[in-house]
Amino acid sequence: MTEANQKQLGNTLWSIADQLRGAMDADDFRDYMLSFLFLRYLSDNYETAARKELGRDYPDVGGDARKVPLALWYANNVDDIPAFEKQMRRKVHYVIQPTHLWNSIANLARTQNAELLNTLQAGFKYIETESFESTFQGLFSEIDLSSPKLGKKYEDRNAKLCTIIQKIAEGLPFNMDIDALGDAYEYLIGQFAAGSGKKAGEFYTPQQISDILSAIVTLDSQEPKTGTKKRLESVMDMACGSGSLLLNVRKKVNKAGGTIGKIFGQEKNITTYNLARMNMLLHGVKDTEFEIFHGDTLLNEWDMMREQNPAKKPSFDAIVANPPFSYRWEPTDALADDVRFKSHGLAPKSAADFAFLLHGFHFLKDEGVMAIILPHGVLFRGGAEERIRTKLLKDGHIDTVIGLPANLFYSTGIPVCILVLKKCKKPDDVLFINAAEHFVKGKRQNQLTDAHIAKIIDTYQFRKEETRYSRRVSMAEIEKNDFNLNISRYISTAVGEEEIDLAATHASLVAIEKAIHKATAKHNEFLKELGKPLLPSAD
Repeated sequence: MTEANQKQLGNTLWSIADQLRGAMDADDFRDYMLSFLFLRYLSDNYETAARKELGRDYPDVGGDARKVPLALWYANNVDDIPAFEKQMRRKVHYVIQPTHLWNSIANLARTQNAELLNTLQAGFKYIETESFESTFQGLFSEIDLSSPKLGKKYEDRNAKLCTIIQKIAEGLPFNMDIDALGDAYEYLIGQFAAGSGKKAGEFYTPQQISDILSAIVTLDSQEPKTGTKKRLESVMDMACGSGSLLLNVRKKVNKAGGTIGKIFGQEKNITTYNLARMNMLLHGVKDTEFEIFHGDTLLNEWDMMREQNPAKKPSFDAIVANPPFSYRWEPTDALADDVRFKSHGLAPKSAADFAFLLHGFHFLKDEGVMAIILPHGVLFRGGAEERIRTKLLKDGHIDTVIGLPANLFYSTGIPVCILVLKKCKKPDDVLFINAAEHFVKGKRQNQLTDAHIAKIIDTYQFRKEETRYSRRVSMAEIEKNDFNLNISRYISTAVGEEEIDLAATHASLVAIEKAIHKATAKHNEFLKELGKPLLPSAD
């Protein structure tokens, strides 16, 4: 599917959302819209696999949208259903009953069938509890089909759902590319984020920033001497939102010729957690290839991450993160002894930025790389943050500091930075990249072009130095600055005043004066012939 077609599809879906949400706010309607898109993806993917599995036995309905081929096969082959579903679980990792397939639901919507709402509820429950071998309990927990926002009475809610689903069915042609549904889902997440203001930061990392982080960890998945690609066994995002950043890393690594073993994410917000699980499946990541946990990262509620045995402690090849900026938290005495924070100290309760960083860094493999988006305050604030920053620098773990332009996020206009950390960093310096003034101004948000992103990545990869843009700074100089990493201390963007050559300027003025005299004299000759008053001399 071309980029133009993807954009057209996204615009179509957003137009539907804009028309239909009515009195419902964007955040509420988002959950319905994205859930229906997810059901459509699961159904199309399942039916495509079923067609291959059944071959000639797959019923031909002659393009009649009112008939669902798999429903016909189920009705005529009752005894073969268990074996068929077992095979489908092996191939696509899940099963959907024919009555719950998108085309069945769409048919109910077209005919305004009174059983649509009940069928949807049953379908969502089946997907959560029985479709997959691994549990997806609560996947649709935020989709309240009995919400009064849909209507006061069952009939009103059913009619509203019929309208929404019918419009989506019309906007998504039956024979469309399945992969395009994942792109449409991403597009809608971005559009809903744009309309959500400050709340957008809870679930969405702008694509351009995601591209930078993804490229950094992709570059570091190469063997340094040969440049050949290697397998990243695991990638982690401890504040994963809708999972878009993790998916971008997967896409970049695959495009570069590498592979990823398993994706791990953690998310505290239940709605966003469900979005992330749907997003993974929508992009073809099998349920065995990812694990998203719902829980508080700072309290380390994930049992897997609390393993005390060093030999069994999870560790990751790459860690990317866009945690909430300067999040207020409650650092307790128990957390002071937590293995994640013990050697560096606790971040202040006014800003958990370093708490998120230290959590991720604790689980980074010795040869791994971590790229995290943080507010600029982490570079220069004093107190506990200064002590944490100083230790990280003295231990040689901060590799690169990248300053980005202001107003890139939907949720905040402040400029942010990317810190790149490694446990076994080789250069005895820190690379500073000041990209704060390299952007295109937009109506609502500033934009980084492909050229801006490529320049950042190229500078990072080859540790290039460029006046007013990038510089490798020795640890000795950083220590002289009391381990303050404020970018302006190391890279000046000021452009000095141009020196004026007085002799050359004088000569230029003399030449101009002569030219004026000559032009005036010639003009006066013409005026004299015409009998007109002469121009005064320039003397």
